[in-house]
Amino acid sequence: MTISSSLNAGVSGLSSNASKLATISDNIANSGTYGYKRAQTDFQSLVMTGNSNSSYVAGGVRATNMRMVDMQGPLINTTNATDLAIDGRGFLAVTDVTSLNDPTASFPISLITTGSFRPDSDGVLRTATGQVLMGWPASLLDDNNAFARDTLASLVPVEVGSNQYVANPTTSISLAVNLPSAQSTAGASGDPLAIGVEYFANLCESESLNFEYTPEVPVAGASNAWNMTVRDGAQADAIVGSYRLEFNSSQVAGGTLLNVTTLFGAAYDPATGGMDVPVAGGTINLNVGKIGQIDGTTQLSTGFTPVSIGKNGTPVASLSSMTVDESGNLYAIYDQGFTRRLYQIPVVDVPNPNGLLATDNQGYRLSVESGPIYLWNAGEGPTGNMLGFTREESSVDVATELVQLIQTQRAYSSNAKVIQAVDEMLQETNSIKR
Repeated sequence: MTISSSLNAGVSGLSSNASKLATISDNIANSGTYGYKRAQTDFQSLVMTGNSNSSYVAGGVRATNMRMVDMQGPLINTTNATDLAIDGRGFLAVTDVTSLNDPTASFPISLITTGSFRPDSDGVLRTATGQVLMGWPASLLDDNNAFARDTLASLVPVEVGSNQYVANPTTSISLAVNLPSAQSTAGASGDPLAIGVEYFANLCESESLNFEYTPEVPVAGASNAWNMTVRDGAQADAIVGSYRLEFNSSQVAGGTLLNVTTLFGAAYDPATGGMDVPVAGGTINLNVGKIGQIDGTTQLSTGFTPVSIGKNGTPVASLSSMTVDESGNLYAIYDQGFTRRLYQIPVVDVPNPNGLLATDNQGYRLSVESGPIYLWNAGEGPTGNMLGFTREESSVDVATELVQLIQTQRAYSSNAKVIQAVDEMLQETNSIKR
């Protein structure tokens, strides 16, 4: 019994060291694979109980294999903005490109720690091996939709529309002008002063908001008041707002707005210095300045001067490049000089990353051992920041693997010697009777 148990122990040693050799081979082969996590083989002894205290039964050894998913490899810089990696704990959610044609919109999700994503012919961000990046659309986030963070069902494929034009209509205008104080005094002509400001409509057509400032001319002294009329060129110069502007003439705040009275249209908000002016396609927030502030509309003893005109909106634009910030927000940068958030890419975390099941292309899927998922904003909770222009290298240290290769080879040879010795002993036993 003892001799045969020695044979079994030697066989288990060969099997266990062969298993370790397999993980070492896999590690060395993938030492240059982005996102590869080192596989590790551990040995556990097996204890067998003999028939008496005087006999010892060899139990042998058992090998267990696991992948060190929580071990991060070095991060390196790249030249592609959508080369993504997590600086710390967490995973990116991806689906297979073949699932995009699924009419049920059921996307099988796997997890990766890094990926080189580029838009395909349909504008879908994917890797060369067909892993499609998943995220939350910014349009739904901006509508204050709360996505469930304990499920992957709310994620959708990231599509950037790289070959499409986009509209960028004007939604806000800030207008700072100086009105000549002499025109609001007795004896002035009372002639209106006008200025037009271009804006871009919903389809990026060039339109104009036309402003007309008419001074209130008193019989004596100075009124320090003007009527501002706003007309929309897209509505045949229809009046969309009328306001009475009264200016301060004191020593402390002379020339700044003292009061704004709404005569027609949207009410003036003194907290913001603006009003929502209705135009043909919606509204534009028009900012004329806050009460008492010098950076808005003023009345000083100089000519009629447009001090500054600020607005958003551009002509038709096309995608120029993309960028991803540390919070996982994917922004499109357009050739007209503006940016727009398209998606937020969450970071997926599980309680036990080493319990995930490995799949092809450095992917992982959930298991009972890994625990449930939770979707974090990058950099929040236990997760790391998301980095663009970055890839994660393999976590394998080749020097360490080569040392373990030598050790495993020696251990395998030693177990083979044990089997050889047991065989010789059994031969001696058989030769007792001849």
